[in-house]
Amino acid sequence: MMTSLSSELFPDGLTGVVFDCDGVMIDSREANREYYNRILAFLGLPAMTAEQEVYAFMATARGALRAMVPEDMHPRLEYAATVAVNYGRDVMPLLRLSPGFRDFIQWLRQRGLRMSIATNRVDAALQTVLDFFDLPDYFNPMVTASKAAPKPSPECVRLVCDTWGVKPHTVLFVGDSESDRQAAAGGGAVFAAFNNNALEGHLRVGDFAALRLALEDVGAARKA
Repeated sequence: MMTSLSSELFPDGLTGVVFDCDGVMIDSREANREYYNRILAFLGLPAMTAEQEVYAFMATARGALRAMVPEDMHPRLEYAATVAVNYGRDVMPLLRLSPGFRDFIQWLRQRGLRMSIATNRVDAALQTVLDFFDLPDYFNPMVTASKAAPKPSPECVRLVCDTWGVKPHTVLFVGDSESDRQAAAGGGAVFAAFNNNALEGHLRVGDFAALRLALEDVGAARKA
């Protein structure tokens, strides 16, 4: 395991960075917990277990709810999700932009590096986050569960590389979960395990300051 990035990881240069959303761009764990627990309470079910919380943080919202709620209650899920939760009022105020993220993407932008997002959120949910934090339009493509198979499928990495016209080994995928790691590995991208010491990767960083130092080491302005 490497603790800092070296140029050996990008022998042909670095062309761009793909970000997971929840747990990387934003700290949404408290918000997710509130969202799911309100729905479960509305259905008369107990709050999430620790295991369910971990799964819900990686899965699509639909997949997480279907896994947590008994099958005979599935027909009530859509109603519960719209009646039990006012997302804008009850959940959005709990979201936090990850410290240093805004400065980090500006730094990447100055170096001419591409940026993308690969998330298991759907289009509308991701756009809500971007609008809430007034983030710049640096991210293209924005690969959601509306456009590609959810992670751990590597389809998101392939779509990014096809859009950019680059080789996967010139792309850095920044994620905080096993599904992110599997997506990066399956797509052939270099993986940075973010703020998760239990997660394996080509490198492991605790925050965006550490990631910036790692990219400075490799010479981030180089292109493939």
